[in-house]
Amino acid sequence: MSYRYIGNKTRLLPILLDSFSKVVKDGATVADIMCGTASVSEALRTSEYRVIASDMMTFAAHHARVRLLLSEEPKFGKIGLKGYASVLTHLNQLKLRKGVFFKEYSPDGNPENGGEPRKYFSGENAGRIDAITAQLNQWQVDETISETENSLLRHDLVLASNRVANIAGTYGHHRSKWGTSALASLELRPATLLAGHRTDHTVHQGQAETVAPLIEADLCYIDPPYMKRQYAANYHIIETIARGDSPEAVGVSGLRPWRDQYSDFCSKVKIRDAFRTIFKSAQCGQFMISYSEDGLLTEEQLMELFSEFGTVSLQKIPFARFRSNAGGQGGTVMEYLFHIKR
Repeated sequence: MSYRYIGNKTRLLPILLDSFSKVVKDGATVADIMCGTASVSEALRTSEYRVIASDMMTFAAHHARVRLLLSEEPKFGKIGLKGYASVLTHLNQLKLRKGVFFKEYSPDGNPENGGEPRKYFSGENAGRIDAITAQLNQWQVDETISETENSLLRHDLVLASNRVANIAGTYGHHRSKWGTSALASLELRPATLLAGHRTDHTVHQGQAETVAPLIEADLCYIDPPYMKRQYAANYHIIETIARGDSPEAVGVSGLRPWRDQYSDFCSKVKIRDAFRTIFKSAQCGQFMISYSEDGLLTEEQLMELFSEFGTVSLQKIPFARFRSNAGGQGGTVMEYLFHIKR
């Protein structure tokens, strides 16, 4: 699944899975409570662990349901169309609508706040997003699609939108000039579903500190934000697509109101108590935490904090920086993988 996402752990998966296998048995329950695009959760599933995934972002919950709960295409039996492929064809052929995306996030729109038109999507693609969203919303109101079917189609729409978004990295702002991919037509494509693996997994949505009391697992993996950049602000566009709502578009960038999804892990003042809440609430004997030398807390500060809760070991993994982050501290960054055993 191609995705522009801060802190994506795809490159670390072999190391993570090897580390997990050394501390829990085959088939153990592993929680991934800040799952993001669910790449780690999916890798855990393919390794035959039972997974409890969660994230505060709606789009992340959709991705997790698709990557954990499905092993074959849903029937979509209540819609009156013949299966998944027919549903995608229907959605791709809908007449364009001039909804919130056309109005607020395309150059052909007219932002409510009186600002200049934004260039996140072409007028055509914004109209496609509005049309598909309206149809999905109607199916939800009519109760003709299940939660998992809804997540699959929203997942597909987020990925289709990502492919044609006129952005450089995140959705903090759009490009001033049009990239080649942004001028292509948005098209829903069928998701690749994992066949032949267990589906007895659980997906929650909410702040990790809130979800922690619900977690009972052999190991809890935590991959928090490292920096002050808030995910809810940087991914506001796809959060709106995932929710299917029509929020106020604030400021030059058209940010949705996002303070309800503020993460204390992006605050140097609040991060320690956020960690403590999870460690105290989750019913887990072991934790693994990914972090970075670029993060808000130093290696020494993290060791001191984590030592409050058990025996701590640390694995350091040198990694080449992403090209967009090149420079600064040089060509590599040290990734940390802490292990806490109570």
